[in-house]
Amino acid sequence: MSRVRLTDAKVRDLRPKKATRNVRDTVLAGFGVRILPSGGKRFFIHSQHEGRRIWRIVGDPAAMTVAEARDRARGMLASIRAGRPASGEETLFEAVAETAFRRHGRNWKESTLSVNRHYLRNQILPWFRGRQIAEITAQDVRDWFAALHATPVSADRSMPVLSVIMKVAEADGLRPEGSNPCSGIRRYRRQNRDRFLSYAEFGRLGRALREAKPYPSVSIVRLLALTGCRSSEIRTLRWTDYRDGHVHLRDGKTGPRTVWLSSAAREVLDGLSRTSPWVFPSGRAGGPVSESALSHAWSGIRAAAGLKDVRLHDLRHSYASLAVTNGETILTVGRLLGHGDPQTTLKYVHDSEAEAERAAVAMGTVLAERRT
Repeated sequence: MSRVRLTDAKVRDLRPKKATRNVRDTVLAGFGVRILPSGGKRFFIHSQHEGRRIWRIVGDPAAMTVAEARDRARGMLASIRAGRPASGEETLFEAVAETAFRRHGRNWKESTLSVNRHYLRNQILPWFRGRQIAEITAQDVRDWFAALHATPVSADRSMPVLSVIMKVAEADGLRPEGSNPCSGIRRYRRQNRDRFLSYAEFGRLGRALREAKPYPSVSIVRLLALTGCRSSEIRTLRWTDYRDGHVHLRDGKTGPRTVWLSSAAREVLDGLSRTSPWVFPSGRAGGPVSESALSHAWSGIRAAAGLKDVRLHDLRHSYASLAVTNGETILTVGRLLGHGDPQTTLKYVHDSEAEAERAAVAMGTVLAERRT
């Protein structure tokens, strides 16, 4: 970290680099300017009080001179030493949270934005509202996370939302770089609800589908098993999305993507009549088959197949597991499922003890041959 006597000319001449950097002032200890990769600059103070590091934004060099910023910083440092409360509404947690949601909300699906707003409003703001964003520590986050132990699902799903807010604070120079207090905090262990169908269970499901009445929901379930798609992606499919032997999703969970279809999946689609813009039209409302109608149909199908503990989403898990078992790579399966992160795909993969045993035997054979 460099140190210079800050002047208006020197601050103006500071150029951005790939990483955020700080330049300290030699006139006033604890005062400096941060240069962001975007080209933005922020005057800051960085001090310690009663064993706690304190980081606050003083102002924007575009709106104040170095002399003005230094005077203001001197007053802020004196307030810290006197134990007076922090000022600056723009750096309160709730203000930065709104900035984060405005910035990232454009990239979130409407349903994701709504869910994240719910966790912000109910799990996060009651704990952090009114706090200076720079003064929230890892211990504060651990205490918050521990307080949510009775609702582990909400806790686990709130943590990424809080982490996004902290990353925005860092990107805007409101927290020291690399200070995300959510890092390294382990999520709650919950009983794994994922269910993977065996070959025999797939056979029973196939028989149940063949024997079921040819309702649209039955064809939806058949396609879910054959493609590994999410139920909403198939349920709301339009005929314009099916062309050249592929399904082209315009608005999947992770954005537009192409679904590569097997001949069996194409056979399902080619056997349907085109009486509506929707591939699976509702008989009443004029839109696609409703989620409740699909859920009702699935209850009957899985009962007939003897799979009463299987959720519709488990067909997606089983599709991924079967693909990996048959030799497909994690990256390939991730592309089939529309995952942007291979770590997400790993959560869907099921390795049975029998598969592990086969792998051990195969590796033993290879290694034995190399010794001879």
